[in-house]
Amino acid sequence: MATIHPTAAVRAISYALVSALRSQGMAVAAEAEGTKPQAGDLFLALDGEATPVPARTVLIGHGDPQVIPFGDGAPARVTGGEHDAALIAGFVGALVRQPYSPVAADPQSLALNALAERVAASDITVLINGPTGTGKEVLARAIHLQSDRRDGPFIAINCAALPETMLEAMLFGHQKGSFTGASSGGQGFFRAANGGTLLLDEIAEMPIGLQAKLLRALQEREVVPIGGTLPEKIDVRVIACANRDLQSEVAEGRFRADLYYRLSVFPLSTLALNERPGDIAALATAMVVRHGADRRVLPWIDADALSLLQRHDWPGNVRELENVIQRAMLLARGEVITPADIIFDRPTQHRRPELVAVSDTGEKLSNIVQMSEFQAIRETLAACGGSRIETAKRLGISERTLRYRLAKAREQGEDIVRNHSQAVNA
Repeated sequence: MATIHPTAAVRAISYALVSALRSQGMAVAAEAEGTKPQAGDLFLALDGEATPVPARTVLIGHGDPQVIPFGDGAPARVTGGEHDAALIAGFVGALVRQPYSPVAADPQSLALNALAERVAASDITVLINGPTGTGKEVLARAIHLQSDRRDGPFIAINCAALPETMLEAMLFGHQKGSFTGASSGGQGFFRAANGGTLLLDEIAEMPIGLQAKLLRALQEREVVPIGGTLPEKIDVRVIACANRDLQSEVAEGRFRADLYYRLSVFPLSTLALNERPGDIAALATAMVVRHGADRRVLPWIDADALSLLQRHDWPGNVRELENVIQRAMLLARGEVITPADIIFDRPTQHRRPELVAVSDTGEKLSNIVQMSEFQAIRETLAACGGSRIETAKRLGISERTLRYRLAKAREQGEDIVRNHSQAVNA
């Protein structure tokens, strides 16, 4: 991890900024240490000070808001006023943060990252729970990069995105001729991740029949490729992610209890974005830096625009925030993002009525289609007496697709299966 070296003037005048960077988990050289800079280290200096390595120095200025990223060997520059502390810290952090590092400023997120850092020091299996779009994969990658496996591969797979018929072969590998179309052998993700970390995202979507083989791989630290007879030893750390409560999935018979306890050696939970408002300025500035890499001057986020972002309820979490920032950067005239540039996917009760755009008031076609799908599933499930197998057949979809649609409905706040059961028992 690169160390940040603030000058004595920065420590004296911008002590709050230095503290903010340190609290975000960045390595900031202590004044008394006299640490000698190493190759790749970064520097903070006040605008006008001499810069030892301009291409790795961020200058801090006082005045009209402005952000100039690194470029052509010149230093980056962040300038702001007395009331811009959160944005200044956000932009400076985004400019000096290492790739794949989590972005956090809210106390709850900082506590989670500190806990993840401690977990990384061991080799135990981790289960990360949290709503969709809250940074579970980012946290998993951070655990990998802070662990002794950092030099090994990090392989992330989405269990819901892989074809059910191919999932076993893609996880555990297969031998040539083991099934129709297997013209050559396949290594599989477990063996490909040997010596590193394997992230199993949306683990709740894994077919229950395959869960037993995953359990054995975790317990015995070996896999048997399809078509093979001899187990092969593996050295892989598994991190699993779920956007549903696996304990409820176990209670309802959709997830093996023994696998749940094997995965949940150390559970972590990410929060919805509206539960950690302190992260919004840090995340928004990080996204401006990320998506403005080709700009000479990055757009600032004015106070009213930031307030608008902080009052939104963020049903799409961090992914939605990224969409909003990208739109705002496209719409902004000049070098400042204002409330007029902020367009949400839908209005929110936290926004002032006068700031709700006309385009927000209508239903989107995708929402209408989704509501129609949910209604069709509700009616068919009732007609089939609650049988999901029969429901999938009547709708002309696979059971896997039906599970995905039901999960989507739960994310939107409606548990179709549970509501059906309650209606039947009422």
